[in-house]
Amino acid sequence: MSMNETQISSKKKKTRNPALLLWRGIIFALPVVVIIGGVAGVMIMGALKPKPEKNAEILKPAPVLVTNPRRETVHLAINTQGEVRPQSEIDAVPQISGKIIYVAPGFIDGGFFKKGDVLVRIEPADYHLRVIQAEAQVAQAEQRLAREKAESEIAGRDWEELGEGEASALTLRLPQMAEAQAALDSANASLANAKLQLSRTVIRAPFTGRVRNRNADFGQYVTPGARLGRIFATSIVEVRLPLTDAELSQLNLPLAFVENAEHPGPVVKLSAIVAGKERHWTGRIVRTAAAIDPRTRVLFAFVEVTDPYGKGADEGMPLAVGLFVDAHVEGREITNALVVPRTALRRDDQVYIAKEDGTLSIRTVTVASSNRHQAVLISGLNLNDKVITSPVRAAVEGLKIETVERTVLAETDTNKDKSAN
Repeated sequence: MSMNETQISSKKKKTRNPALLLWRGIIFALPVVVIIGGVAGVMIMGALKPKPEKNAEILKPAPVLVTNPRRETVHLAINTQGEVRPQSEIDAVPQISGKIIYVAPGFIDGGFFKKGDVLVRIEPADYHLRVIQAEAQVAQAEQRLAREKAESEIAGRDWEELGEGEASALTLRLPQMAEAQAALDSANASLANAKLQLSRTVIRAPFTGRVRNRNADFGQYVTPGARLGRIFATSIVEVRLPLTDAELSQLNLPLAFVENAEHPGPVVKLSAIVAGKERHWTGRIVRTAAAIDPRTRVLFAFVEVTDPYGKGADEGMPLAVGLFVDAHVEGREITNALVVPRTALRRDDQVYIAKEDGTLSIRTVTVASSNRHQAVLISGLNLNDKVITSPVRAAVEGLKIETVERTVLAETDTNKDKSAN
């Protein structure tokens, strides 16, 4: 290529570059311009938009149900539960060894027996022989003692006839006679022990009761201390009731209570569903436990029911051992107590009061007792106070409220029912 052609080509390239650069600049700047324009348009539209009118918000008072406290004489009571247990329960065990040759018909699981009844007999042959042997030893000891006494008397007479001075104890055979007396005492002791062992071949019931379970049977060889069965007395049963500190206060029971003639224990009404029917029994708290349970922090009170299988039964239904029962315990009496519905009590010791100016007030009260239906208060309220019984959300002192009497509400409901009919 010649010099002139090269120069012409260079000039053409320089002529095209400015236009290309301008086009590229427009392409890159166009999105920015669009964005800026959109933002500006939104701002202008927002500025031209009419502003909404502000209305002052009016808070409506919260409607609540109110009632007045009632002044009553209240008998406090608590409800708790416990399991029936025998007051006396032991293992029937033999004190000697031998083969069982007799088992009483009542000595079976669930069987009844009376005090002094024979429960088990152990073969007595060996023990009869020991009695005979002991009696023979006693006879020999008696014969020896008699001989020593006779010889002592003879020695005494001989000394009086031939001797001079005072005779010695050995001359009069006093040591030999004392030895014979000791041998006789030992033989008598052996005989008494043999008779005692013989008497122990018969195992008798120490009280009137029932058999919880039997572990031995006819023909079995037993040793001293072997468990023949477990028996319990039916004269008295106990129910152990757990009581909190507040419940102790309601019952007015001290920590170390023991019933006596001057301070009888509270009466307890026991009940349970047996065979599909509710049954009732009556008992009395006779004592409290020696210490507070370290795990549950409660004190156990013991209720006694006398003759639960006889006079203490409910129409023939006994208070059986192992039964789980509900207990209603009568407590102390409070005169001039204020009673309010249970729904009025908040946080265990507070109530909400509707004041005359239409505001809510929070009052702290002293609660003596409460259950599902009502709360008994000792102090903190007056008869003229209007107690709020309905739920109140976000309750604070001075909250605006609108009261509705419970009686008015009941009348309104009655009128609605009549209209519907």
